[in-house]
Amino acid sequence: MSSTEKTYSVAILGATGLVGRTMLDVLDERGFPVREIIPLASERSRGREIQFRGKTFLTQVPSSEVFSRADIALFSAGAAASRQWAPAAAEAGAIVIDNSSAFRMDPDVPLVVPEVNSEAMFRPDGRLSTIIANPNCSTIQMVIVLKPLHDRYRIRRVVVSTYQSVTGKGKAGRDALEDELTGRVPESFVHVHQIAFNAVPHIDVFQENGYTKEEMKMVNETRKIMGDESLSVSPTTVRIPVYGGHGEALNIEFDNDFDIEEVKDLLADAPGIMVQDDPSANVYPMPLTSYEKDEVFVGRIRRDFWHPKTLNMWIVADNLRKGAATNAVQIAEKLVGKL
Repeated sequence: MSSTEKTYSVAILGATGLVGRTMLDVLDERGFPVREIIPLASERSRGREIQFRGKTFLTQVPSSEVFSRADIALFSAGAAASRQWAPAAAEAGAIVIDNSSAFRMDPDVPLVVPEVNSEAMFRPDGRLSTIIANPNCSTIQMVIVLKPLHDRYRIRRVVVSTYQSVTGKGKAGRDALEDELTGRVPESFVHVHQIAFNAVPHIDVFQENGYTKEEMKMVNETRKIMGDESLSVSPTTVRIPVYGGHGEALNIEFDNDFDIEEVKDLLADAPGIMVQDDPSANVYPMPLTSYEKDEVFVGRIRRDFWHPKTLNMWIVADNLRKGAATNAVQIAEKLVGKL
């Protein structure tokens, strides 16, 4: 960081959680120009020490006064906290990047994946939005892959089945798996049912239409990010007993036919994507592939021979990083020089 580069005061609401701590790691790794870190958490975590670039910061509870010191506020403390504090933080002068579901479908709040629609951060009059929503983890990795394909062939329909890490439920989700693996039986299951040695097709609450809230997030968020309400998304979301990395099997139907080699080239050239597709050498993405990495990994790319103009593939990304913390920091990077 040069001595003349502008630096920023960054507040992190939820700094003691898995995503909050990952945000700190990503800010450091990517060399974000931080002047001060303001770690924020609940009352029970007040005073906890947070380390960042060799300095110690003590967690505080959120307040309008605290947010008035921040240029950028990264939120990852749940929808209730975001609804309470995001407007106050924005009113105090901070640009809020919110990782919860609170504002994602608000028509006045942009829902941003930088590789796909970074221009959405700016209002029609050119002003920067004061609250920017970070999409759901399973949506982020999918739209990064869909974007270059939609631009080239126009997507008609996507059928997606997810295989999601227990860390999607935060520390409680990870701890629940560890407890079950050691034989401790809880009074109630964090993942609705036992997750060890199991797969649970139930993430978030069921809606009246038979889909879960997680599944409907993928439908609605994808349409908003891609700017196409006609896009058909049919999801099934499943929790599996892995620590890091969400996998997704995609079946993508296009309006136009495609060349499989061109598809691979489009994906390889697209930002944020790493193609790993050599089945003859057992090369394809896995959750371990993506662990603590920021790319979306793509493999098993093949034509659906039983349906015209349709493609199958398998994608994996670290849900704590690109699915949450890294995407938020990348949004913040787009703000550098504009605040």
